[in-house]
Amino acid sequence: MDILGWSLIIILFIIGMAGTIYPILPGVVAIYGAFFVYGFFFSFSEFGVFFWIIQTLILVVLFVADYAVSAWGVKRFGGSKASIVGSTIGLIFGPFVIPAFGLIIGPFAGAVIGEMISGKNFEHSLKVGWGSLVGLFTSVVVKIILQLLMIILFILWLVF
Repeated sequence: MDILGWSLIIILFIIGMAGTIYPILPGVVAIYGAFFVYGFFFSFSEFGVFFWIIQTLILVVLFVADYAVSAWGVKRFGGSKASIVGSTIGLIFGPFVIPAFGLIIGPFAGAVIGEMISGKNFEHSLKVGWGSLVGLFTSVVVKIILQLLMIILFILWLVF
């Protein structure tokens, strides 16, 4: 039973980290779920209220930052709400339409199309598309750092 429990925890951590790159995966929710798997298979007694407060705060920050940082990139480069929506749609559907490069092309194309629909010129739309990529990559870096922090805190909580 121990092997099954630890296997599920590790799988959830891997899915969580993969979710930083591939947005269709649950990301931080998988990592958070791994803590419950540990509790069900082993014990919740190692985790006090402070552990759950810290991990839940990181979870909330990640949800907010995921949208806010991407939107910041678009806004910082002069994008409108249409380009934010387009970038988000491209982020979700891009990897399915163009499997190898859709994660990058999707948000870029979505932001450019959103800006073009809102009446902006092509040069400005390209600039906003670039901003969507800056926001996307910044968001990925923030997610990687915070999700690794969640996993490290989990390990430290068990060791100490």
